Amino acid sequence: MAATVLNSPRAIEMSVFVVRAFVQMRQALIANQHVLLKLSELEERLDSHDAEIQDIVEAVRELIAPPPANHRRIGFEAPSQSGKEERKSRKTRKA
Repeated sequence: MAATVLNSPRAIEMSVFVVRAFVQMRQALIANQHVLLKLSELEERLDSHDAEIQDIVEAVRELIAPPPANHRRIGFEAPSQSGKEERKSRKTRKA
């Protein structure tokens, strides 16, 4: 606007400089809005991925956890008296 009043090369140069500065500011604002939009998209993705990542971590923990203790005794166990009587009765039935 100074160029219209002063009508000098320096005023014209300053007017062009001011217009370019405003154009750069507008581009920066648009770029910032684009960046903010992308950031919000990433936040939404992360929110959905957080639950999935948590599920994966829980599954890995289950796989890493030691198996439950086996309380069965190892080795040969002698048959009880009732077992001997059963065998005797089977033998007598066969004969």
